[in-house]
Amino acid sequence: MTDTPVLLEHDGGVAVVTLHRPERRNALDAACKNALRRALEEVADDDSVRAVLLTGAGGAFCVGQDLAEHAEALRADPGHAFDTVEADYAPVVRLLATMGKPVVAAVEGACVGAGLALALACDLRVLAEDAVLATAFTGVGLTCDSGLSVTLTRAVGELRAKELVLLGEPFSGAQAAAWGISARVVPHTEVAVAGRELAARLAAGPTAAYAASKRLIAQSWEQDLGAVLAAEAQAQARLGLTADHAGAVEAFLAKRRPVFEGR
Repeated sequence: MTDTPVLLEHDGGVAVVTLHRPERRNALDAACKNALRRALEEVADDDSVRAVLLTGAGGAFCVGQDLAEHAEALRADPGHAFDTVEADYAPVVRLLATMGKPVVAAVEGACVGAGLALALACDLRVLAEDAVLATAFTGVGLTCDSGLSVTLTRAVGELRAKELVLLGEPFSGAQAAAWGISARVVPHTEVAVAGRELAARLAAGPTAAYAASKRLIAQSWEQDLGAVLAAEAQAQARLGLTADHAGAVEAFLAKRRPVFEGR
């Protein structure tokens, strides 16, 4: 058993967060969830981190909640066995979805239940074509948590989301791409490299613009067109005052590649 359930590595402007319980296919027990939350809080607040890569060790992404630990919680106090949903999963999903920098999930092997929800909470995904994904919740008599009812529905549409949740049947990375969960599918031997390359590309980009874009896209689901147009105008006005924007315009006119510093 590993003593370090989550690894944090810095690779230039990219923070690589690795779920590190390979002997359990990175199942999420209390220690792992706490460590994941702390790692994400750290990278969210670190100005030197310009993009984040979330991945799993040992050829799997994450099989969701550690059911052995969950069974113990049910036996000990079933009334509080699900406190972890709000106490642990919700904060992690909020961090992934709302931090002011892009987050990439690199997914190979099993990506199931809350593990699938974590991947969907990220901004972009690189999937192994033979990855095995599933919602899994109804298989143990439960429904969605960790935002899956929203993120899956937005990715694949209501009809397919219902099918994937109610039937719980596994699907491949290639199928996930065809349904809109990811635009990037590679052989499993290339997932780690492709994930780092995508995160590095984002880290070199206009991170202030990325943060504003994440907020606008998230808000668009709850706003009417008038509110969206106003929010876009306000965001453009703020970004128009940044050095990134001014420098990029000058670089375009000079026919050279812009350099973005996130300010």
